[in-house]
Amino acid sequence: MHNHEPAGYHCPFCHLTPDREPDVVYRDERVFALICPRWWPRNAGHLLIIPVAHHENLYDLPTADGHAIFDATRILARALRTAYDCAGVSTRQHNEPAGNQDVWHFHQHLFPRYPGDDLYGTRPQPDWLPAERRRAYAERLRAALNP
Repeated sequence: MHNHEPAGYHCPFCHLTPDREPDVVYRDERVFALICPRWWPRNAGHLLIIPVAHHENLYDLPTADGHAIFDATRILARALRTAYDCAGVSTRQHNEPAGNQDVWHFHQHLFPRYPGDDLYGTRPQPDWLPAERRRAYAERLRAALNP
């Protein structure tokens, strides 16, 4: 439909092995979620929720995968509230270049929110966070998902 993925695209999400990634906190047959390696200054440990099957954007996403994304988002939002003691959550999802999509595989962000965090007025940190910093957040979320 409205696709921008270049020929020969090397999809970073399709090349992940969710069962072996230390940052993966959730997985079912359609969806997995991991701690995002790029962080916003006051929203540490936010998640990427990703369909296992490759779909470039919202326009291409099959209904069953869309439902699975939403179900996982609800489960993970509850876990964020417990694990991070945040005051709320926000989701964000981008499509096409004008919509700020920069990975050509559908994914949704789930952010922990805090009063005055200014999520939409701040930029992400320029560098990816080291795995050991992300791992601590993954462990907290896994504990909240599996009490």
